[in-house]
Amino acid sequence: MGGEPPEPGGDPWNGEPVTTIRASCPACGDVQLTAADVTVRLCADDDRGSYCFRCPGCAGRVVKDASRRVVDLLVAGGVRLDVWSLPAELSEPRREGPSFSEADVDEFGALLQSDGWFDHLAAEVGGSEDR
Repeated sequence: MGGEPPEPGGDPWNGEPVTTIRASCPACGDVQLTAADVTVRLCADDDRGSYCFRCPGCAGRVVKDASRRVVDLLVAGGVRLDVWSLPAELSEPRREGPSFSEADVDEFGALLQSDGWFDHLAAEVGGSEDR
């Protein structure tokens, strides 16, 4: 989609106006879609937009980045808008501490092979909250 506004068209079955959207599939090239064929996604936190559709030629799923202007044009043309938010974990403070080493992974693997591994692990985790 080159940022062009949706083009008006017509529905030969019932005479109601239909918006025609031109987009590009990496495999098939330019394709024509209706508003019902496309979904616009907009991140509520940082205004990043994209649109997606299933190509009518190859049935592949296509996702493309979209500027706010393109998002607005598509929504004005009747395309469904899906607003989403970034995961809350991204705004949590970064926890500092040592990285896992190969020795840590080996020790954890050995712990999982032992009897009572869960009780031992629970005791370790419970004790770390006081640190």
